[in-house]
Amino acid sequence: MIEILNPTLLTRAKVTGALVADILQTLKSRCVVGTNLLDVDRWAKAMILDAGAQSCYVDYAPSFGRGPFGHYICTAVNDAVLHGRPYGYTLADGDLLTLDLAVSQDGVAADAAISFLVGDVKPPESVAMIDATERALAAGIAAARPGARIGDLSHAIGTVLSEAGYPINTEFGGHGIGSTMHQDPHVANTGRPGRGYKLRPGLLLALEPWVMADTAELVTDEDGWTLRSATGCRTAHSEHTIAITDDGAEILTLAR
Repeated sequence: MIEILNPTLLTRAKVTGALVADILQTLKSRCVVGTNLLDVDRWAKAMILDAGAQSCYVDYAPSFGRGPFGHYICTAVNDAVLHGRPYGYTLADGDLLTLDLAVSQDGVAADAAISFLVGDVKPPESVAMIDATERALAAGIAAARPGARIGDLSHAIGTVLSEAGYPINTEFGGHGIGSTMHQDPHVANTGRPGRGYKLRPGLLLALEPWVMADTAELVTDEDGWTLRSATGCRTAHSEHTIAITDDGAEILTLAR
């Protein structure tokens, strides 16, 4: 399903997007050395419920996961990159942490992810990888405008990631979003320009460049959810929800 939102729903989407951004930034500030991932999940739950919103994750049970996800946020550390299921891990100095959050409020969902380094240790290769996903995300957003095609966004994202030297996995990528978290169209992190669905005002997309340092192969953790790099290398992931407008793309999950 590809959903085009009317002006009323777009206004609601902006509110949901702001909530997701605020929660992520609050959690980032709390994720210090010694923080337990289960505490991060509890904090996310409290902020979502206090806002009168609903988690898109707790009851989420797609074919690629093992049963309902059962948590309020995805927490992926170091070699974990997607669908990181919180567990009793304590963050260490220099850990590369990705927080991925999707929330629904007043019937509209928003989805965003941030990667950052915990503590004082800043490995240059990890800094560069995070930067590459953020630059790729910016390139995809810059390509998003009415009349552009999904392939234009994928090509813009993939060009940045490839030029930075990272293998690209196309199993998981960006997606449409609206009344539900995951919708068509799929937005791969590499592609051919001029191909795919033509963008229209009112379309919401979650763009999410993610990479693994030296592989494009994923393995599934024993928890049935967490996806890790097959080689154990580090990973990074950046994501925004955007709205296609008459003038281009509006980022709904930008930190204030």
